[in-house]
Amino acid sequence: MIRLGEKQVLYVVKQTDFGVYLGESDFETKNTILLPKRQVPDGVKKGDSVEVFIYKDSEDRIIATTKKPAIMLGELAVLKVKDTAKIGAFLDWGLDKDLLLPFKEQVGKVEKGRSYLVTLYIDKSKRLCASMKVYEKLSSNSPFQKDDKVAGIIYGRKEGIGAFVAVENQYHGLIPEKELFRPLRVGDQVEARVIRVREDGKLDLSIREKAYMQLEIDSEIIEELLREEGGFLPFHDKSDPEAIKREFGISKASFKRAVGHLLKQEKIEMTEDGISLK
Repeated sequence: MIRLGEKQVLYVVKQTDFGVYLGESDFETKNTILLPKRQVPDGVKKGDSVEVFIYKDSEDRIIATTKKPAIMLGELAVLKVKDTAKIGAFLDWGLDKDLLLPFKEQVGKVEKGRSYLVTLYIDKSKRLCASMKVYEKLSSNSPFQKDDKVAGIIYGRKEGIGAFVAVENQYHGLIPEKELFRPLRVGDQVEARVIRVREDGKLDLSIREKAYMQLEIDSEIIEELLREEGGFLPFHDKSDPEAIKREFGISKASFKRAVGHLLKQEKIEMTEDGISLK
């Protein structure tokens, strides 16, 4: 059986001026599929085997290619959006015909030029399509432990819960809402630290370092912003937590720790109106 969306070894049944027809055996005559001439390896003759990927061309005909696609049926891959339309987005997957990401299979706003994690499936019309609904494809059996550094891509965002991360594009991860100190969108690549491995194997993540390391980073952020603003910022220990988060990308508690650290180092001074560089 010739399987759509997969790589398989087929045999040359017939040679023509525009390509070769392939079947599951070299004597198959009914269920054959075209491998266009430009895709036929040099020296291939009737009876030879060829490894091909099966998909549909722009006229919705099943066709073979020797090109290797960036994703196959049931797999996960990060693909770039080449264009968008009312019916969905078109992704570059390394083949002549772009891969359709239907509008109903999108998560959040999909933009041309950005890349997203998708899976490949066959729709009701027997077409290969992409979907950003990848939760069921991710594994909870990761090799990572607490404090490990990991990389991943944001594939979902839920207010009050956090940002869902596909760690290494294959494992369940979550940056809890309390750990989100900067805006993150679906499609953003992140580096994070494992702060907890749950009983079900899913990973809780933080995009911040351990407290003692983060203190130095937060202090540098405040110093840099002070320099950019001419040496003064109107923030102090009574400032609104949300305003601090918007300005510095850190919590109010982290802000107070960093300010205290800078005060001890005598790099800044505190006034009723804010903080200033010395």
